[in-house]
Amino acid sequence: MSLKKQFIKTKPICKVTFSISAKEADKVAVVGDFNNWNAAEGGLSKLKNGTFKATYDLLKDTIYEFKYIIDGKYVNDPEADSYQWNDYAGSENSILVV
Repeated sequence: MSLKKQFIKTKPICKVTFSISAKEADKVAVVGDFNNWNAAEGGLSKLKNGTFKATYDLLKDTIYEFKYIIDGKYVNDPEADSYQWNDYAGSENSILVV
């Protein structure tokens, strides 16, 4: 799993690439504050090596909660910036600091 951040000097955005290795998975999405936890908007593309990947433009100076959904199962990113308990989910969410 990996998070890659590319800050754009001329705009208040950061290109964030989410990637996760899930060779056996059929469908993977990333959901969070940045897409209203909508799996339909967070679909990741599967590469030949079994990694799912997508890049999103996110606002700088913002903290986002997120999770991956791998074939219907919610998974945190072990390389997240931190983790935060979420009462609604009843579990910790991954934190991304941009």
